[in-house]
Amino acid sequence: MAKQYDNRNSGMLYKNDRKETEKQPDYKGSFIDKDNVEYWLSGWIKDGKKGKFISFVVEPKDKSQKPQSSKQEYQSNAPDYEENDVPF
Repeated sequence: MAKQYDNRNSGMLYKNDRKETEKQPDYKGSFIDKDNVEYWLSGWIKDGKKGKFISFVVEPKDKSQKPQSSKQEYQSNAPDYEENDVPF
């Protein structure tokens, strides 16, 4: 029996071919987190001091679903970055 692919904590972004205004995202997509909660992804290509980058927004597909931890409880080990700190 073939091993089933685990697609949690992964997703895809696609070019938004229906973009009509600058406020609409350049890319749209979705991903599934480790708890199988589905999210929408929206990304905008922007110009910064060190070149182009993508800023993005993550929203739950089902607005009634909440992530396991709240903002107050979440602690990231990742450093805080400013737009100017992004190396690409």
